[in-house]
Amino acid sequence: MTRTQGADGVGYVPPRIPSQSAAESGSHRTELEAGLSDELASVVSAARRRALRDGDRQIDTAHLLHSLLESDPRVRAVFDGAPQVARLLGYLVQRSIGYGLRWQSAVEDSGAVPVVVEAGWSPVAAGAMEGACARAGLRGEARAHCLDLLAAIVADPQARAVEVLRRAGADVRVLLPRIESALRNEYADGYADGYADGCADE
Repeated sequence: MTRTQGADGVGYVPPRIPSQSAAESGSHRTELEAGLSDELASVVSAARRRALRDGDRQIDTAHLLHSLLESDPRVRAVFDGAPQVARLLGYLVQRSIGYGLRWQSAVEDSGAVPVVVEAGWSPVAAGAMEGACARAGLRGEARAHCLDLLAAIVADPQARAVEVLRRAGADVRVLLPRIESALRNEYADGYADGYADGCADE
């Protein structure tokens, strides 16, 4: 785990890039998905269906962001109102044109480890899933929630979802503290006892 020191005030940022086995191993993906709340599992299923429908090579963070925005009002609430959410969804719907064309022949990866292209998660999306579960674990929870995944996605500057956020005018430096605040309000006891202790141990 690492601690950021920037103005955004974020204490814990989960690992950005998983090991190669995390991105490639079906059993590992199954373990990750077992650590999701029912709501987040539904989001992941919707992202998988979207990737298959669109003929994309892997489920990436843009698929996950799209499903999070459509599925969870708490996710939408951390953005700057309905117009910004509408812009985001507009960009995500149009991923098959313009900037999204670059994604069709490339794996979402930060280049830290070799990648074997296969059906399943992109390396960055797999890292976000791991990060979401780690965040929940620091609160003492067995399952990650939608805001955990959004926080893990936004924390990775290489994520395709972050590119979409920037194109839609979302200030990522402001967004991540908002997500952390929303998580704090939602799971106050866990944050006080687990999250803070986990950060203090780093």
